[in-house]
Amino acid sequence: MRKRNYLLSSAILYSSFILAQNQSDSINATLNEVEVVHYRTMNGIGHISKDDGQVIFAGKKNEVLIIDTLEANKSINNTRQIIGRLPGLNIIETESGGFTANGIGFRGINPYQSIETNTRQNGYNIAADIYGYNESYYLPPMEAVKKIIILRGASGLAFGPQVGGMINYEINRDAQKPIELNSVQTVGSYGLLSQFTAINGKLKKWNYYSFLKYRRMEGYRKNSQQTQWSGFAGIQYNISQNMKAGIEYTLFRNLVQMPGGLNDSLFNIDPQQSLRSRNWLQTPWNIVSAYWDYTISKNTQVHFISSYAFSKRMLVWRNEDIPPQEKDTIGTNYAYEPREVVIRTFNNFNNELRLMHHYSISSYQQSLNIGLKYAYSHSTKKHDAEGTTGSDPDFTNVTDWGGNMHFYTTNYAAYIENNFNIQNKLYISPGIRTEYLVNTLNGYDKNKAKDSNEDKIYANNSMHKRFFILTGIALQYNFNESTNLYANYHQSYRPITYGDLTPFGTIAKIDPNLKDPSSDNVDVGIRGRFKNILNFDISGFYMYYKNKIGTIIKQQDTISYYFRTNTGAAEHRGIESYVEINILNGLIPTMSYGKLSIYNSYAYVLATYVKGKYAGKDVEYAPQHIERVGCNYTYKNFSLNIQYSYTSSSYADAANTKFDVNGIEGIIPAYSVIDVSSSLQINKQIKFSFGVNNLSDTKYFTLRTDEYPGPGIIPAIGRMFYGTINFKF
Repeated sequence: MRKRNYLLSSAILYSSFILAQNQSDSINATLNEVEVVHYRTMNGIGHISKDDGQVIFAGKKNEVLIIDTLEANKSINNTRQIIGRLPGLNIIETESGGFTANGIGFRGINPYQSIETNTRQNGYNIAADIYGYNESYYLPPMEAVKKIIILRGASGLAFGPQVGGMINYEINRDAQKPIELNSVQTVGSYGLLSQFTAINGKLKKWNYYSFLKYRRMEGYRKNSQQTQWSGFAGIQYNISQNMKAGIEYTLFRNLVQMPGGLNDSLFNIDPQQSLRSRNWLQTPWNIVSAYWDYTISKNTQVHFISSYAFSKRMLVWRNEDIPPQEKDTIGTNYAYEPREVVIRTFNNFNNELRLMHHYSISSYQQSLNIGLKYAYSHSTKKHDAEGTTGSDPDFTNVTDWGGNMHFYTTNYAAYIENNFNIQNKLYISPGIRTEYLVNTLNGYDKNKAKDSNEDKIYANNSMHKRFFILTGIALQYNFNESTNLYANYHQSYRPITYGDLTPFGTIAKIDPNLKDPSSDNVDVGIRGRFKNILNFDISGFYMYYKNKIGTIIKQQDTISYYFRTNTGAAEHRGIESYVEINILNGLIPTMSYGKLSIYNSYAYVLATYVKGKYAGKDVEYAPQHIERVGCNYTYKNFSLNIQYSYTSSSYADAANTKFDVNGIEGIIPAYSVIDVSSSLQINKQIKFSFGVNNLSDTKYFTLRTDEYPGPGIIPAIGRMFYGTINFKF
């Protein structure tokens, strides 16, 4: 069964991160177990060489991380340690500011809440609304994740939006015994308490998997306490040797106090201070999914997955109308001013059908991949209502809503891609995707003009339709079984969001010809492995980002007004490099002193606007240099990882503002961080872990914002110690 072969191949990737070969029917479980032990130290980045049984990866920039091989602070999903090895990964760290899921971005695109990244769990979308509000509030706990698969700009054909690529978190669902228990207990600085328990098992034709995680932190800053529950339950029935079906449910509940933002002066005095005590965020998340896999023959597989997400984002705060340096003081009536309440709901229904068919031409295996998608979403936004004057997490609206909008999206998509194999050396994969999108807006948004009390209604079943085509081609040349040259060109897109289509003031206007942003992406690189000594992936990229959306000031009859339109285009180009060298038990073929490897993940990104109002300016949140250097050492049952991370400076806005008294715009200074993680395996059942994040206690930040969780600067977390005990039975 091809799916089974892929799972077995993943075990080789787990240990040695050699080029994953998915075509061999001769690999057996015994061989894989030997490989896992022998190549444990080559635990950097691997990749899928051809396909994974559902999607073609040949010739495309992709990475695979096996979580069990990484020493990291998994209790708080420390992105810098867990996926920070990916070259060019820019991270928005907001754990101390109100968002517990760090945002990520590649190649100089916006990393805020991962809005330009297609974020998935077990193959289905988990963001709020990929077509209208693509923010990620939930990520699975890393204790539950088996591996992470990342696909860069070439993701547009098989996965659709966004331009930043696709990242998929795969839950560990591979139990072989009737019951397997995994308990992970962590304590740490700033009141961290994390409790994770997973129960998985296999009973005849049934597989089940579940976890429950509780996490609480008092927070690095004042007024930054957070509590969250993550839950997951799934069951799979193996109908026959060639067919299986399953259903899963994901639950996420959190309550986060947001300490607000700071301006530069406040941050330099004390980044842990807070002038806000009444800001709260709650994001109840629910996702139900079902899947069906059918191996029609050894050459043909069908995969269908359906998911329904119903979630909320509830916000009560007193921030938007006062700058960060001003305290939220008590008024003459001996009470605080009323807070603002904003409640958004998300209901998303996604269905994807994929077929992978292998056939032969001149005895060489070719691969045909076809996919269909249907998605429907309904989201609401209620805002500008007065809340209570209290300080507790009360999301009750005291007045009527200032705006009550309903957003609907219908999406049909289809793609076809073929991987042509020429003598097992050269692979050529052309493909095409068609997209049909319909956005409908309904409701009202009351914004009172300065000279009028008239309510303004902005939407009444307004509809926006469009159809477009994406194309791509990838090439891969295999020098040998472990090294290849790859190149690709692909188109991708980001749909116009509901925020883009909603007026933001009484005299503001929306361009009726607003176009969806899109991009052209090119990759050229070489990747591979040399014996058990060297693991590498070095490439260059170019991205032309078209139709970026922004606001400009226009004038009509001596009246100035904001106009939202496509502001221009930007070019992103650079180099991405990952190199890992196995020194002990590799370059020096001895294990007498343990195993030692070092790695370097470096990216140079030059992102500039080339058309529009900001032509010649640097793209915001696009640091030119991102480097992470690390060392892995293992001796008997002890392992240690030390990682140094450096990110150069960038701007927080397209105008490249250098200073703003409110801290909303300006430079994001360069910063360096050192993380240390270690573990001691007592026996097969018990492991202790200990580590320090931000060892040098660097004071830095990665985000300036004009909205929540600010406005202003959101400081990153300082020095943090943690200790973990892990029981497996």
